[in-house]
Amino acid sequence: MGTRFRSAMSPPSAPNALPEVPPTYDHRYPPSRRVSAWAVHAYTACGAVVGFLALRATFLGHAQEAFLWMLVATLIDSTDGTLARTVEVKRVLPWFDGAKLDDIIDYFTFVVVPVVFLYQMQLLPSSGTLFFVALPLVASAYGFCHAAAKTPDFFFTGFPSYWNIIAFYLYAGQTATWFNGALICLLSLFVFIPIRYIYPSRTVPFRRLTNYLGGLWVVMLLIVLWQLPAPQPWLVLLSLFYPVYYTLLSFYLHVTTRKIPPVT
Repeated sequence: MGTRFRSAMSPPSAPNALPEVPPTYDHRYPPSRRVSAWAVHAYTACGAVVGFLALRATFLGHAQEAFLWMLVATLIDSTDGTLARTVEVKRVLPWFDGAKLDDIIDYFTFVVVPVVFLYQMQLLPSSGTLFFVALPLVASAYGFCHAAAKTPDFFFTGFPSYWNIIAFYLYAGQTATWFNGALICLLSLFVFIPIRYIYPSRTVPFRRLTNYLGGLWVVMLLIVLWQLPAPQPWLVLLSLFYPVYYTLLSFYLHVTTRKIPPVT
């Protein structure tokens, strides 16, 4: 009876429990390849530090510096994928989830940092400010966790949370807070609408043109950034050519290529 009592009070053991196996390296790859793979992951992780520097500049009221760090974060995000594919990090370090690391950094630098900037620089409506802060944070959290956030043929599904770009134009354009709030509501809604948006460095159709125009756009942004806090209005408007191109091309390809088999 005592044995049955002790048995009943003891928690059942997990069926078929297996001991944890520590991560192992694929020894087909030399140590130099593993070091290179870890270096790429470290490069991605540096985005968190850059995001912190953007936040620090924001709280100090240094908008120009904050946007400079946001631009650095964007450049890291634009290049780490190419480096990862070159080094073949998924093959060399198959037990480390670089995609999850990238999503964590992107959510911080593309969502949290610019939303804090919008709040700190008083670019949001004074009434219901918390609502306009919460909306992009929650919507983008959903967007990052959506299983189809990136399609096999290299498109983003739903508005891809470019809140850093939105914050830049709302600040540089000195737009009214009611307009800012309305735009934030609209784009937060578009996170949930399954329109496919191009992935500039990977979407195949028009990729060369997209990257060429993107380089020109970055040069124009640097000029606007240098002119802050009072850039030339005509230059700010002219620099909108790329966001307009990006949006129109995304809508066009969404309609014309959605039935084409994914690129392998």
